[in-house]
Parts: sequence; C-alpha cells; structure tokens
Amino acid sequence: MQIRGLTVAFLVAAVAACIMGCARNKELVATGGSRADGTVTMSFEYGGLEVPKINAQQGAIAAAERCRAWGYSDAQPFGGETRQCQAPSQYGCMRWFVSMTYQCLGGNRPS
Repeated sequence: MQIRGLTVAFLVAAVAACIMGCARNKELVATGGSRADGTVTMSFEYGGLEVPKINAQQGAIAAAERCRAWGYSDAQPFGGETRQCQAPSQYGCMRWFVSMTYQCLGGNRPS
C-alpha cells in the first residue's frame, strides 16, 4: 500500500512540475502592418505543450514605437487575436502562431 501511495504522489508531483515548467514567457514582435492604414501586426509562437504568457504592455509599447516611427503618436489593440496552427499532428497542434493587430493613433497620417 505504501509503495502505491508513493507512486501516485510521484506522478502527481511530476505532472504538476510539467505544468509549471511548460508555462513560457513570450515576447510580441512586429511581423507586419501597413503604414498607410496605420496598423501594426504583433505576433508570437508557442509549442503545443506550452502555456504562453504574454506581456500585453510590452506588445503595446513595441507597437507604439513602430507607429511613432511612421509619424503617429500611439497605438492601441484593434480586435482580438488570430491563432494559426503551424504544425498539425494526429495529437493536435504542435506549434501555434498568434497575431494581434494594433491601430496607430494621432499624428499626421502619412501620404
């Protein structure tokens, strides 16, 4: 009985460690956009077993920097996110690509 209890405890601890270890910080990077439309696309990738943690403030700052380089004053999130499976398998998706669009605000619109 005692061995079985230890085995169950070990399995629970291993699963908990995996879940905790699979959470990963992901940085949003600019992957597209349109200066004329005043939009910036920010994206990140993650594996099928990862639990991505993104810093929304970092993404907004990076998008605003891109917008300022184009002559706008700021940026804000526009809509939600789009997830695309990059590596489908029989067990589900093994790699995801996530994109978010930011709208540039203020300033003179470039010609």
